[in-house]
Amino acid sequence: MESLALPSLTSLTNSSSKFQREQHMTKFLKRTHFIKSSRGHPYSTHHIHWRVIKMKAVDEDYELKQMRDMAAAKKRWDALLRNGKVKVLTTREAGYAIQLSNKTLLDVRPSTEREKARVKGSTWIPIFEVDDKFDAGTLSRKVTNYVMGGWWSGVPTLSYDKEFLLKVEEKFPKDTDLIVACQKGLRSLAACELLYNAGYTNLFWVQGGLEAAENEDLVREGPQPFKFAGIGGVSEFLGWTDQQRAAAAKEGWGYRFMFSARLVGIFLVADALFIASQQVGRYLQDIKSH
Repeated sequence: MESLALPSLTSLTNSSSKFQREQHMTKFLKRTHFIKSSRGHPYSTHHIHWRVIKMKAVDEDYELKQMRDMAAAKKRWDALLRNGKVKVLTTREAGYAIQLSNKTLLDVRPSTEREKARVKGSTWIPIFEVDDKFDAGTLSRKVTNYVMGGWWSGVPTLSYDKEFLLKVEEKFPKDTDLIVACQKGLRSLAACELLYNAGYTNLFWVQGGLEAAENEDLVREGPQPFKFAGIGGVSEFLGWTDQQRAAAAKEGWGYRFMFSARLVGIFLVADALFIASQQVGRYLQDIKSH
């Protein structure tokens, strides 16, 4: 990951929990102040604030580093494309290249996206995969991801596959023509940089990712269109993603009615649960009164 200079996957966790950490640190220092004062060693409020300010500075420095790393990565990727070291293909051009030239499409998306839609005959080696570990650090990131919008977008917690490059090298020689694609185009650029630095010279990047593909561009397998492979969560259920709204504009009122019915259903269920909770509360009060 450091070779890509990409922001750490834990940066979101660190930034989102910054306020809680400051509160915990302040409480801890105040307790320390009380203990030391009782022993005749006053611990000034100024010292407490200095510690908190120092912790804030460390967090801000880390976030700035993440921003600088991402900006540097984008510059490198732009240079790869500008200098022709990685060729650019549209989804339609990629489809022609696969059908007419037998080029290999390397799908670097996580399993959650590939299961919904995939290019027929493509090779799947994800650069980021769904993190299914249950250690303390992973659980913390999962909770943070969910609270920070994962419940709405359906985006899972991902982790970088350190064996990505090794898996590609085991399957493809360095002179293979590889068309690298992800859902939106960012992760595939990171994969292209890794592969180029490892000695692959015939690399093609799908601009905009598979999400930019129209139905006729690529031969698809899977239950959903490519445009819907990257959506999920409550937003997908209610049809409030940009992709679904664009589809609704084409499909007409029948498509919109389905999602409107789901929204009404949610309100009805919520209302029923509220009424049921009130009834249960009254029932419990009656039991206590007798």
